[in-house]
Amino acid sequence: MARRVGLPLGALLLALPLAACGSEESGGSASDSESAGGESFEPVTIEHAFGETEIDEQPQRVVTWGWGSSDAAIALGTIPVAMPKNSYGATEEGLMPWQEEALTAAGAETPTLLTEGTEVPFEEIAAAGPDLILANYSGITEADYEKLSQIADTVAYPDEPWTTPWRDVITTVGEALGQSDEAEQLLEDIDGEVATAAEEHPEFEGKTIAAVAIDPTAFYVYKGADPRVQFLEDLGFELAPSVDELSTDESSFYYTISTEEVDKLTSDVLLSYVADEATRDELAADPAYQAMEQFQDDTVASVVGESYISAVSPPTALSLTWGLDEFVASLEPAVQAAG
Repeated sequence: MARRVGLPLGALLLALPLAACGSEESGGSASDSESAGGESFEPVTIEHAFGETEIDEQPQRVVTWGWGSSDAAIALGTIPVAMPKNSYGATEEGLMPWQEEALTAAGAETPTLLTEGTEVPFEEIAAAGPDLILANYSGITEADYEKLSQIADTVAYPDEPWTTPWRDVITTVGEALGQSDEAEQLLEDIDGEVATAAEEHPEFEGKTIAAVAIDPTAFYVYKGADPRVQFLEDLGFELAPSVDELSTDESSFYYTISTEEVDKLTSDVLLSYVADEATRDELAADPAYQAMEQFQDDTVASVVGESYISAVSPPTALSLTWGLDEFVASLEPAVQAAG
């Protein structure tokens, strides 16, 4: 799904995990999913927030909805028959750059691209004729789940919407496709690259961090349940205590604080997601933010650019290694300034 420049930041914040917010439908191939699953499929039961889903046969026509499950399936060699279209940081066709690269490398056609948005496009999904729908990192409601389940076996998120750890997205997709071993190997490969990045930057270890999306009227702070924060912890950072101290029940993965309260959000490093350098500079000039210790101490790190924001918001099986070097580089100056 997607995020886009020019939206009010509240919309941008929601767009980061939702990966969608309303675009035209895009067509694509409707042939059976190209699958790398094993010849003998063992039936599996997957538990999730709305119950459990039994998958008795090797899925042949997989549809994905949400963020991350498309990439996990592609990384495991299964090309969905339909998946969400993207706009924020995406190609003109509606693919994220790492998706385009992976599909090209696989010699695969672009799947049917579903209309992005907060509303599930039930008719488009049904038209794709799926035998499995993967929505394990999404915001579907129980009513959505019931409708989707009438179309095909559907796997929802394990607990709260938009909080599934990125590793669990890969594990669950692998389990559903009968490729648990391959998913485990994929995770080992990715973890190896993340571990290498952490080892090459021992200065990250133990530094407290707060990850935010900001505009002139409010701070949107990501909670510990958000996969973005979990990825930062993988690199050695610790969630700043102030994030929990200021937390509200506004959402399972973020909360808002006013510009009058931002000085209370203390941390060694403040990580902000901004669409472009002009936006970053505008925010840095705002008196409310200049009052923050992090701005005064030059310990603000910014992930700049739509594709790079998308790559780590949160990371996926394909995007993590695609954007890892740039992400780490964006953190280095602020960490050095923090001492």
